[in-house]
Amino acid sequence: MSTAIECRELRKTYKAKPPVEAVRGLDMTVGVGECFGLLGPNGAGKTTTIEILEGLLTATSGSVAILGLHWGRDDQEIRERIGISLQETKLSEKLSVAETLTLFRSFYRTGLDPVEAMRQVSLTEKAKAWTGKLSGGQKQRLAVACALVGDPELLFLDEPTTGLDPQSRRQLWDIILGFKAQNRTVLLTTHYMDEAERLCDRVAIVDQGRIIAEGTPRELIRSIGGEHIVEFSVAEEAGAAPSRIAAADLDALPGAEGARRLGDHWTLQAAEPHVTLPALLQWLPNRQLTLDSLTTRHASLEDVFVTLTGRHLRDEGAAA
Repeated sequence: MSTAIECRELRKTYKAKPPVEAVRGLDMTVGVGECFGLLGPNGAGKTTTIEILEGLLTATSGSVAILGLHWGRDDQEIRERIGISLQETKLSEKLSVAETLTLFRSFYRTGLDPVEAMRQVSLTEKAKAWTGKLSGGQKQRLAVACALVGDPELLFLDEPTTGLDPQSRRQLWDIILGFKAQNRTVLLTTHYMDEAERLCDRVAIVDQGRIIAEGTPRELIRSIGGEHIVEFSVAEEAGAAPSRIAAADLDALPGAEGARRLGDHWTLQAAEPHVTLPALLQWLPNRQLTLDSLTTRHASLEDVFVTLTGRHLRDEGAAA
């Protein structure tokens, strides 16, 4: 079997006045051994989609196949072969780490020894510690260990590193990469673009319940026309300076395209920044504009999302 997840024309509508369409005809295929990322702002439909795939929600319409099996017909077999880590996992604070994993292991016919699950997430030294006494990062690693203890073929991770410190995030990244190295599959939702670029073989950008772009991180970045971003702002002389800049003027600079004003600064994509930058530095004084700040960086998945939607990926309330 080469496909771990396949869904076609997936839809989820919540009854309301008017009805809320959380997922609107979503198509997605995830291969075995792949780490696939779902990216999008809050309200875009990511969590609804992943909960349908996990069997926690019923789709309004469409088809879903998990490891070649189907919810409503093969429920027990699917549950034996997947692991789930939700956005928030509430565990009994009066159980130790070892007791928690022993409890979760009892839900499966086969799986990992709890000691091995602890080792995989670097919690061996906390085996006797109460769950309620763990740090935020340790609790998140325990939640992932609970998803791993059944020895799953497919792992669902819904924003697993939100709110964690950088060291805890890196530790979870290593766990995910180690799982994938065993030719197992991960479906990941995240707000962090560096995380998606580091972990995911392919990503799908979800906006208002639909996939609006899909591919490898590098393919999506190349699709916006330039792998470098130039950001600059000009001095506000009598509050009129920014109004003297038009996107079309910046797009006319050598090697530049996709100029966009975001707040008090401008961004433009540049395939060859060493050509675009001198032209920009000459163009600004010719327009009697004084440069206030200037930075260059590599384009990211955040830039892809802004180009496609005009919003930042972490914007709230983006979906209808």
